[in-house]
Amino acid sequence: MTLATLRDVLQPAMTGGYAVAGLVTLGWEDMRAYVAAAEAENCPVILQAGPGCREHTPLPILGKMMRHLAERASVPVVAHLDHGYTFEECREALESGFTSLMFDGSRKPLQQNIDETAAIAEMAHAAGISCEGEIGFVGYSGGENSAGTDPAEAAQFAAETGVDAMAISVGNVHLQTDKDGGLDEPQIRAIEAVTDIPLVIHGGSGVPIAQRTSLARGSNVCKFNIGTELRMAFGAALRASVNSNADRFDRVQILKDTHDPLVTATRGVLRAFMAKDN
Repeated sequence: MTLATLRDVLQPAMTGGYAVAGLVTLGWEDMRAYVAAAEAENCPVILQAGPGCREHTPLPILGKMMRHLAERASVPVVAHLDHGYTFEECREALESGFTSLMFDGSRKPLQQNIDETAAIAEMAHAAGISCEGEIGFVGYSGGENSAGTDPAEAAQFAAETGVDAMAISVGNVHLQTDKDGGLDEPQIRAIEAVTDIPLVIHGGSGVPIAQRTSLARGSNVCKFNIGTELRMAFGAALRASVNSNADRFDRVQILKDTHDPLVTATRGVLRAFMAKDN
């Protein structure tokens, strides 16, 4: 059994000079491909159920799917709730077998975010699992604007919440389909100077590959969330399968065609986060 918590995989990453991918899932097909890719690269992986995924499939089902894959995998697999917005939602994820909870109070006033995140971290730790919080606000491409993370607030948040990992806003944006931007490295260094916990980059698909690698190997950024990039790879494979034969109608056969291309794309993502000697 290789079911792991967030702390299990991020603490070794921070000391070992590498990062772990938090891969945003939408269903069975991508979960299975992500674990296969992690096994092929011999690295841990974090399977993440975000709001869109949860709208489609109930949390208890997602928890069973993730645990089924983890218990049979040859590498550590984390079952992670991504962007939980309420205490009740986080508690349901815990009860559904998730091993990590990300509470997103980033839209709330600082003290309220700290207090609510701390309560969820306490619940998670009492159950032997991990908690991630967010300070600053990571915006959305074509939507809400970001609010950058203030280092002093990050230090307070880390100290008072007890989270195992802290998501920060340093130029990253959710749902970005290109890699034309980049992260504010001086801001990351300023946050590192006043905190000592693993840092998380949401919206990792928009971060240039070279910067992902350099930060993975030389900073406290130990987790990059990748969603859009791999959804695009899945969509391209699905489109090619559907268009290959107008007479096909069996969705299982069509979806099988997405597996190998998605594994290949995921392996490329994972390699960028590995340590120098890998």
